[in-house]
Amino acid sequence: MTNLNTVVTWVDARDRLPRSGTPGAAAITGRYPPDSVTESDTALGEEFWLVRPIYFTTLHWSEDGAEHRDCFVDSDGIVRLPYDLTCAEPVTHWAELPTLPGGTTHVVLGKDVLTALQNAWGARPIP
Repeated sequence: MTNLNTVVTWVDARDRLPRSGTPGAAAITGRYPPDSVTESDTALGEEFWLVRPIYFTTLHWSEDGAEHRDCFVDSDGIVRLPYDLTCAEPVTHWAELPTLPGGTTHVVLGKDVLTALQNAWGARPIP
């Protein structure tokens, strides 16, 4: 049987950013609900740190026409900045997506797909 375990390497967003167009995972921190502060400047809500699917881009235009540079865009289309204390929900760390099961690549196309699938499934014939 093919070993389907993988290791994810997290990169501190303060140290290095991914290449533009790179899909991956981001560790995002913030507070929910956002912008909840009492009159005494005491934050309400609960702090969180979670993982979301993202891609990184050097230039992104939001639906409202705002230009963003060197940012992460999550699966809901929300722009998230690399770790920055002025950002409400910054990306603290990022990781590239793991490779396909049983392989060393992130994508297989065309006639090579069937062979890659059979290798990942332990070379069992496909009915």
